[in-house]
Amino acid sequence: MTAGRIVVTGSSGFLGRHLMPVLQAKYPGDDVVGLCSRDYDLMDPAAVRRMFDEQRPGVLIHLAAYSGGIGANRAFPADFYYRNTLLTALVFQEAAVRKIGKLIYTMGGCSYPATATSPIDEGQMWNGYPQPESAGYSAAKKMGIVASRSYRQQYGLNSVVLIPGNMYGEYDNFRNDESHVAPAMVRRYYEARLAQQDAVVMWGSGTPQRDFVYAGDVAACIPYFIENYDSSEPVNLSSGTATNIKELAETIKRLTGFRGDIVWDRAKPDGQLIKIFDVARMRGLGLSCGTSLADGLARTIEWLGKNYRTRGDGIRL
Repeated sequence: MTAGRIVVTGSSGFLGRHLMPVLQAKYPGDDVVGLCSRDYDLMDPAAVRRMFDEQRPGVLIHLAAYSGGIGANRAFPADFYYRNTLLTALVFQEAAVRKIGKLIYTMGGCSYPATATSPIDEGQMWNGYPQPESAGYSAAKKMGIVASRSYRQQYGLNSVVLIPGNMYGEYDNFRNDESHVAPAMVRRYYEARLAQQDAVVMWGSGTPQRDFVYAGDVAACIPYFIENYDSSEPVNLSSGTATNIKELAETIKRLTGFRGDIVWDRAKPDGQLIKIFDVARMRGLGLSCGTSLADGLARTIEWLGKNYRTRGDGIRL
């Protein structure tokens, strides 16, 4: 079933906190270890070697990344490029020379070209430059595809590249000016209800379409790739369903219990009009990310409500 100990880097992050319970339930007889940035500095070659010496992974799920909001990406693009290049290159190199059983690497849909045509299939990855605002981060992350193919060819490293779509769910980043659209809206409407505001102002027209995927669904797919998938061809993991921003806003308004109005500020930009992921490859493997948007958002809002006032472990406000 597995090749010994399963080690997860970035286990205290958004996807990692969804994944760890899945792995512990799926492999109760195996040694599942979660690591966070406090355990090892994976941008330091010596620390990477020490991690492999001490943890002895049979399967390494490499979620660790240096990430941030659009403001930080604009201000420090070189930092995002340099640090994520190291996080990718050092771990692939050490995994290859150690001849571990499998390496699973995740990257974001932001690495696709800004000009990609929806639905975006995996073959479009190299057809252009990513969105300039986050290109340092996203270009560094997409080099994991090159690393996977290169180390497979030279060392025989069995590595898999997964591309989750626009994830949302519990443990997300809810910080103002950093969060993605779903958690940003959840917090905005939640706080508007608490403050008994009359209205919430949203940017643009509400017409852009996005493909949202519940993080728990992505986590539930990963054991399949541990056991069954042995290719460097990347796989999109998403719902494949188009949801316009107006529908998202109205759904979150209803689920949070906000009773005021939604005001659309059409003077503000809409951004990319359509960004939907092609999930034919995922579905061809017998997998799906089927949690409905309403159900996933309800879980997210419930979690935020339980953690909002205390700002306890895992909440990023």
